[in-house]
Amino acid sequence: MKKFVLFAAAILFATAPALVAADKTWNGGLTDSKCAGKHAKAEHGSQMDSDHDCANKCIAGGAKHVFVSGGKTYQIANQDFAGLKDHEGHKVALSGEMKGDSITISKIEMKAAAGKEKKEKKEKAEKKDKN
Repeated sequence: MKKFVLFAAAILFATAPALVAADKTWNGGLTDSKCAGKHAKAEHGSQMDSDHDCANKCIAGGAKHVFVSGGKTYQIANQDFAGLKDHEGHKVALSGEMKGDSITISKIEMKAAAGKEKKEKKEKAEKKDKN
């Protein structure tokens, strides 16, 4: 009987992580709640502000970090996540757990530019042809 109870407990603990909501990954833009991804030129007195600069200035002015994907804006639950400041205004692959319209981030990865990916594939193919 003890062996059965121990075996059942071992199975329960082994399968427990599967019962917890797994992280998912979304592609979109990490931006600020003021602009929600629509960064107007000259918003902060400069025609040269990039999306990153605009988001950075809006967040410094009190706006919150948000994630925009598929035309929908999601709140960021953990506003103190380490990578947020570095990726403001960038297209990213964001991983985490969603509850309603809020995401708790576990990982942020910068998306490679489409042109850069094509260039890297072309260079790789050229190297392969030379060998």
